[in-house]
Amino acid sequence: MPILNILRYPDPRLHKVAKPVTVFDERLKKLAADMAETMYDAPGVGLAASQVDVHEQLVVIDTSESNNELRVFINPEIIWESPERKIYDEGCLSVPGIYDGVERPAEVKVRAFNLDGQPFELHADGLLAVCIQHEMDHLKGKVFVEYLSPLKRNRIKTKLLKEEREQLKKAQR
Repeated sequence: MPILNILRYPDPRLHKVAKPVTVFDERLKKLAADMAETMYDAPGVGLAASQVDVHEQLVVIDTSESNNELRVFINPEIIWESPERKIYDEGCLSVPGIYDGVERPAEVKVRAFNLDGQPFELHADGLLAVCIQHEMDHLKGKVFVEYLSPLKRNRIKTKLLKEEREQLKKAQR
């Protein structure tokens, strides 16, 4: 299974809204498997299809220490969120090396489909709840840095663009 290319912020494709999955087939299963391998290789705990330039509502998550609890969410929707909110330090595979506090509901209940097209519901708290909300934001075309102040967001954008230019220069040598 190939490691997929992860789009980096501020790539405009990260702001594209994902479309619902309508066909549950082998192509979808292969995409989910490739995304999981890419996420583990990065390494990360979640990856949305939007981050690999496939604009379909598919998310893979594994918050376990041993990387053996892969969860796949297709067409996820939050059907309940707790009134209690918490601030978690978030990072993102599309925004490498950047971590910052984002306030989100402490618990959520999500409804989604599995790879066989079967619906399920899941109540999540802690890191899993944060990860679900973070990855679902990607499906809506939103990156976590958009929760930060414009000043922080611009500094991050400048830093990542500078790193990209330096990598291009190295590659050209």
